[in-house]
Amino acid sequence: MTGARVADADRLLHEVADAVRLQEGVPGVRSVLRAIRRLSPASTKEISRATSLPVPIVAAVGNELRRRGLLTEKRPSRLTPAGVSLVAGLGMDLSLDATCTECDGRELVIPPVLDEAVRRLSALMETGPGADMALDQSRCTPETKVRRVLALLRAGVLPGGSLLLVGDDDMISLALAVVGDVLGSPLVERLTVVDISPDILGHIAEVSSRMGFPVETVRHDLRNPLPEALHGRFDAAMTDPPYTPEGAQLFLSRAVEGLRPGPAHSIFFSFGAKSPNEMFEVQQEIVNLGLVVNGFIHNFNEYEGSGILGGSGFFQHLLTTNATQSSVGGSYQGPLYTRDKRSRQREYECVSCHARVPVGPGARWTSVGALRADGCPACGGGPFKPRQLVSLSEDLPQARQAVEAPRDGSPESTAGTAAPAGAAAPAPATAAAPEPAAPGPAARRDEAVIAWPPAGERPPYERQAAPFRVRPADERDIDAIADFEVDIARVSFGDAAVDDPARHRARLAKAMERSRKGMFVATHPDDDTAVGWLWMSDNQNTMTGDRYANFRSLAVAEVEQRSEIAELLIATGLDFAVEHGLVEVVGKVYSGNVPMRTMYRKFGFESTHMSMKLRLVPADRTGR
Repeated sequence: MTGARVADADRLLHEVADAVRLQEGVPGVRSVLRAIRRLSPASTKEISRATSLPVPIVAAVGNELRRRGLLTEKRPSRLTPAGVSLVAGLGMDLSLDATCTECDGRELVIPPVLDEAVRRLSALMETGPGADMALDQSRCTPETKVRRVLALLRAGVLPGGSLLLVGDDDMISLALAVVGDVLGSPLVERLTVVDISPDILGHIAEVSSRMGFPVETVRHDLRNPLPEALHGRFDAAMTDPPYTPEGAQLFLSRAVEGLRPGPAHSIFFSFGAKSPNEMFEVQQEIVNLGLVVNGFIHNFNEYEGSGILGGSGFFQHLLTTNATQSSVGGSYQGPLYTRDKRSRQREYECVSCHARVPVGPGARWTSVGALRADGCPACGGGPFKPRQLVSLSEDLPQARQAVEAPRDGSPESTAGTAAPAGAAAPAPATAAAPEPAAPGPAARRDEAVIAWPPAGERPPYERQAAPFRVRPADERDIDAIADFEVDIARVSFGDAAVDDPARHRARLAKAMERSRKGMFVATHPDDDTAVGWLWMSDNQNTMTGDRYANFRSLAVAEVEQRSEIAELLIATGLDFAVEHGLVEVVGKVYSGNVPMRTMYRKFGFESTHMSMKLRLVPADRTGR
């Protein structure tokens, strides 16, 4: 291939990568082409597993290659003559595959003696609880269950010793029972399962009891630290967490809490393939925990479902060191599941009529499962093919809706928002709320639409506010934030304010008990006391069902860097909205609160409604 043709080919790869907004860039397109050449004819799922790219991304790359005449229209995918020529010219025309045909690259082969275990586990899966996709659950296959047990045996963790399963929707506890029963020898001395699902724990308890296999089941929300009775008691742990960096950090931290202190204790960690940037975050969490990677097997786990990941995931064997310690202090209140972090829509094309339907935050259907259940809005049919992600600039206006403030008058819905600088505070939430506008495909003219986080370099809010920082609020902050709520009430409601700190402390304690999501404080690192308070809420329009974020409370004490701290808190609130898939943010402000109004405008907020107020005095009290 001449220099000019190489340049043309390179430009084409860049065009495809840009069209798909592929994080992996040109190397990602190359890997797809290489996989198609090697596996041809290959399904999208097969290419996904070979490249570790999500199925929708592979499909989008394939569509772009098809538009350029490099792939055949007929599925499964094959290179056209032009595609073959391109691959050859790029030096990728080599179909050699050195993957072990016996184990298919998984390093472990299930011996015939355990075929019975696979059959018995298949039957147990049919009678067990279904997977909850909202919790990133996707049942691994019976073969994967047996392979995980074999991995524990090969590592020398079993037989004997104690094992902690941090979450067990994959029913590995039952796999240990069944494999041990088939082999005629118990595999583990102590086995404990910690999970939030009563259905999962109930099924494990019922089956294991029937088999005479002792399993300790503990119902527990892993957002909170492990129960004290489980700390430092186990030789090894296994976890298959939600497929987010935050999920990996949290579940691995809970596994670390359960292990005995000291080096060389094992954690077996399953996870789905992600982009290089996301995998860097995951690997960084592993290092931050003081763990080292002792082994890595690509496509070790196979799942029934998990179509986006091609039905597969990797398996890591991690070891503790003298530096190992949990990196999640106390309870965790941030985003955890994939749905928590999804902030963009994706188009899905109806195979029957080719209509394209947006799915995701702010759309009529927030998941493709919901769209399948309802059927295509144009023809009532389906199925649906994933198309490209909708860009942020396209996504925001499409999801724009007017919102309705709470109308129940309860104390929790009338907290108001206090001033970040100068005695600023918003109008009381009990003022008449605007009537919701009819949903529309575009933003109203008086509603601001911005990209957040900002395109390009983000303003240095953290550096400007240093040494103050923002962290999730917890019980130790209740007294300080109750005082902030008193100040908020006095500025917002005047003589009618509820200014008893005890009442605010009681209300905040109850709110924290239910959920601390969206509660943040700004603190000084020297004494960690709260000097600023932010309470974001994830609300829903009762008329349209659309979700939106609300600046429920915002206040900063009289400190030297008051304005900088306020800006950091507002940025934190906008980050919260994006992380939870919310594309509209609302903040009410008292009309005389000029500093707060100025601060909102600095971040791009625009006035959309004005509350009008008139106080009436009965005529018999006027002296007339």
